[in-house]
Amino acid sequence: MESTPVELTYGFGTRAIHAGQEPDPSTGAIMTPIYQSSTFVQEAPGKHKGYDYARVSNPTRTALEGNLAALEGARHGICFASGVAGTDAIIKSLRPGDHVVAVNDLYGGTYRLFKQVYEPFGIEFSFVDMTDIDATEAAIRDSTKVLWLETPTNPLLRIIDIAAVSDLAAERDIDVVVDNTFASPYLQQPLALGADIVLHSTTKYLGGHSDVIGGVVCTNDDEWNEKLRFQIKSTGAAPGPFDCFLTLRGTKTLHLRMERHCQNARRIAEYLNEHPKVAKVHYPGLRSDPGYAVARNQMKDFGGMVSFSLKNDTQENAVKLLTSTKIFSLAESLGGVESLIEHPATMTHASIPAEVRHGAGLHDSLLRLSVGVEEIEDLIVDLDEALALV
Repeated sequence: MESTPVELTYGFGTRAIHAGQEPDPSTGAIMTPIYQSSTFVQEAPGKHKGYDYARVSNPTRTALEGNLAALEGARHGICFASGVAGTDAIIKSLRPGDHVVAVNDLYGGTYRLFKQVYEPFGIEFSFVDMTDIDATEAAIRDSTKVLWLETPTNPLLRIIDIAAVSDLAAERDIDVVVDNTFASPYLQQPLALGADIVLHSTTKYLGGHSDVIGGVVCTNDDEWNEKLRFQIKSTGAAPGPFDCFLTLRGTKTLHLRMERHCQNARRIAEYLNEHPKVAKVHYPGLRSDPGYAVARNQMKDFGGMVSFSLKNDTQENAVKLLTSTKIFSLAESLGGVESLIEHPATMTHASIPAEVRHGAGLHDSLLRLSVGVEEIEDLIVDLDEALALV
């Protein structure tokens, strides 16, 4: 069943709370019910109330899909069991011999899926610095079907000009996919900048509470909508109704949480940028950052992610800092209300060979922060005490 139509006449916060959802008609419940049912009764074969089997669709999932589509300004939202499942469904729509140009600084799980799962089946991938539009254009072949962006990238927080890449792709009838997980739709809406498909791990900022796994693909393209729903029906990468309920609960406060994430991250980046033991800070909200001008143009704010490297550039120093924080928890993932710290080289990006990581600028001492919504003074003290031990 197709998502609830997009309603864009209201502001973002109003859409976050209401889009895709109506009070339950039988009880008046203001919260979307968890329709915990695997199947649905039919009046006659093929005659039903819009639902027949929960792998294909579920009313709780439909509400979430309408909500997320509205936040991204899309006609269609297609929810998956995880962000990786959404990525998988997009690439699975390609055929042997097709080519993808992807950003060279991207989530390790995406790289693993591309190189270890799909490349052996004959789909080809090139990884380039997509902040360089000339390098991006040079990587395009006659067989290129997709340009795959993350912006901000993971973990170096580089900023790719979505409109420029989309213009380049439109001239060649190539689809542009933007992983918008780091920004969230509150900060950035790639479809409005010319992208064809937007992907999220809803596990992150959309869910916002580190208690649910999920993914969503949003698009205005009817053909992509049909292809992706066919993938869910045929391969079963569907989220459960309780997972959808939890994500709907998260989106209701997305705008409020993102404001605090951004506020705290900016302060953390400024603090680290002045610290004598820190070599480099990656945060697009710093005026010295190479992506600042583009980010200021295409984002509402600069996000809640910060990465940095130490002057004493060793993995041992990085691990010492990682294991010394008290408020920043050592854990993978991001986007929850709590602050997290992790080491990409041995955690989220360990599946990328060291020479490839280093070539993209991801060094062994790089640390990634997901800055939460705690009191900023406490977060700075926590980092200051940990850095004193390095």
